[in-house]
Amino acid sequence: MTNNSHTPHHHSLASIISEGLHDVFHICVQELRQTFRDEGMLIFFILVPLAYPILYSWIYQEQLVREVPVVVVDDSNSSRSREFTRLFDASPDVAVVARCTDMAEARKAVGRQEAFGIIRIPSSFATDIARGKQTAVALYCDMSIMLNYKAILQTATAVAGDMNAGIQISQSGNTTARQDEITTRPLDFEEVALFNPTGGYADFILPGVLILILHQTLLLGIGLGAGTAREQNRYEDLVPVSRHYNGTFRIVMGKAWCYFMIYLAVGAYVILAVPSMFGFLQLLSVGPLLALMTPFLLATIFFGMTISCIVRYRENILLIVVFTTVPLLFLSGMSWPQSAMPGAWQAVAGLFPSTFGIRGFIRLNTMGATLQDIRTEYIALWIQTVAYFLAACAVYRHQLRMTRRHEAEECTGTEA
Repeated sequence: MTNNSHTPHHHSLASIISEGLHDVFHICVQELRQTFRDEGMLIFFILVPLAYPILYSWIYQEQLVREVPVVVVDDSNSSRSREFTRLFDASPDVAVVARCTDMAEARKAVGRQEAFGIIRIPSSFATDIARGKQTAVALYCDMSIMLNYKAILQTATAVAGDMNAGIQISQSGNTTARQDEITTRPLDFEEVALFNPTGGYADFILPGVLILILHQTLLLGIGLGAGTAREQNRYEDLVPVSRHYNGTFRIVMGKAWCYFMIYLAVGAYVILAVPSMFGFLQLLSVGPLLALMTPFLLATIFFGMTISCIVRYRENILLIVVFTTVPLLFLSGMSWPQSAMPGAWQAVAGLFPSTFGIRGFIRLNTMGATLQDIRTEYIALWIQTVAYFLAACAVYRHQLRMTRRHEAEECTGTEA
């Protein structure tokens, strides 16, 4: 008797779960169909993530700049000044492309972009050295490209150091090589570059850019889909009139499942295949990477679904998302130290999944960190996932009510 009395309840619960899963699956399939039918969504979901990482990787493949053009103004015209110029030109990072008679001619060369730096050797260069006085070489750099500035400055510093060592040795009167070594370098040191041993620009910038590409294209695709849904709806509602779209949780999970499946494959290509193709630095393990990417993708998906409520037309999402790309790159703390950011901007950065995704991925990929090492970013992403999931549910609950209201109004008008 007792088992029979509970049978209807069990059947009812099982049927509700079955119907809910069926609706989630139906919504997911509909979203997949819309994605592959919509040229705009295909561009943002497939074409851009496929092409942009290749483009960026190809551009930065050389890692370091070589043979940066520099002009020299040699007012000394002595054997010492020619030695400095020769050593400077022998460096792999710079190339002396011209010797100018004065600074006016050198500035014109820089203005025409024929050179990115000027070395000016004073007329007293050789005389000061012979008298045991300190002399100075002036260095002028075009600061518009920091890599060029770095190459010119480091080369000039290295050449000056080598010449200083030679002058010290010639004036010291030492009799052994060991004495010469102590004279030039009484305190020796060994430089070890951590996490980026080549000093390459691609190993520094690319990991963050790859995560940002995933973040921005996902937001753009979701927003474009929302704009399409409104344009195709008679009342410009976000939720279509359908018996399957009968529940906030079903709608949110069905759409999220679709986007998550697509970006699991896209993400694996972007952050695993592309760096391997170009031989960039990779120190990550699959387990911690999957653990990080799961909340990152979910948080980004729910964040995109939340902001999609303000998308009225397909083009709106471009205006909302595209202009944030560069600010988000800076706010992530990758190109500007997080510790140097004002507290207000750090709070703004904490609103975007890209911030913690970039920080966590750089530590995993470039620094060989473990999941425990990125515990802060990992927890923050799960907090964002829950918060934006609730926000997305609130948005779609309101949209579902609007759809039902318009449907009821239409039925009332038809009966009248």
